[in-house]
Amino acid sequence: MSAEVENVIIIGTGCSGLTAAIYTARANLNPLVLEGTLPGGQLTQTSEVENFPGFPEGIDGFMLMDNLRKQATRFGTRFGQATIDDVDFSQSPYTLKAGDKEYKAKSVIISTGASPRLLGVPGEKEMFGGKGVTTCATCDGAFYRNMDVVVVGGGDTACEEALFLTRFASKVYLIHRRDELRASKLMAERTLAHEKIEMVWDTVVDEVVADEQGFATAVKVTNRKSGESSSIDAKGIFIAIGHIPNTGPFAKELETDDEGYFKPKLGSQVQTNIPGVYVSGDCADHVYRQAITAAGMGCQAAIEAERWLAEQ
Repeated sequence: MSAEVENVIIIGTGCSGLTAAIYTARANLNPLVLEGTLPGGQLTQTSEVENFPGFPEGIDGFMLMDNLRKQATRFGTRFGQATIDDVDFSQSPYTLKAGDKEYKAKSVIISTGASPRLLGVPGEKEMFGGKGVTTCATCDGAFYRNMDVVVVGGGDTACEEALFLTRFASKVYLIHRRDELRASKLMAERTLAHEKIEMVWDTVVDEVVADEQGFATAVKVTNRKSGESSSIDAKGIFIAIGHIPNTGPFAKELETDDEGYFKPKLGSQVQTNIPGVYVSGDCADHVYRQAITAAGMGCQAAIEAERWLAEQ
């Protein structure tokens, strides 16, 4: 049991959490960062990041996160291993619980991210993050110039991914388990009308197939109505069936929307309904979900926390 009251505790070590750590550490707040089950966040599973400013040749995702961690450490950030499973924001200092451990803090920044929904089929995890399977066309679309790709899903996100990929790919197969899209009417019409997009209706993915080097080369699929199995050749497999925000332990205290994402106060991206408690990154952002926007929110949350603490 830790009796010490921290100025600020940051939960999560993705781009958002580590940026918040850099800013609060430079403000002499001596932040404590709690790492969960995936230190560094989703980018540690990405082989190459080409759209983060400042790296004209791109940078390995793990290296980028390691650099951010070192930068935060340089200014005095401390790190601890803990997965928060309960909180008490009813009174200050706020209480965070991780099993039998208890932490107390004057302010809290929650940067726990969101986990992509995956299909759960053979080959998917083995080729995720650099070998052909991805959940972000904006991040990885440019790697598949003049190649055939697959998008799995039927909502607005899947349609947006498919349309974005037409800028690079020679052909986009959009695989959907139903016989009509769930996307908004306008988005569906645009998708169905695009000459590069071929719909694969009533179909589910059974397996992602690798080549001899371990990179995705095709997907095995089954038509749900006919039962017929077939294979679709593709170098890029984009899974677009949604994300799960990592907000569960905090939902009883903080406002969330219908999908479980944190719902910041009106007029702010990071302020919550609890003074001194802030959210940043993909746990509160289901629109952009980019490393740079997460970092920007981490900066905002840190500055808000610094100003709030100065007023107390």
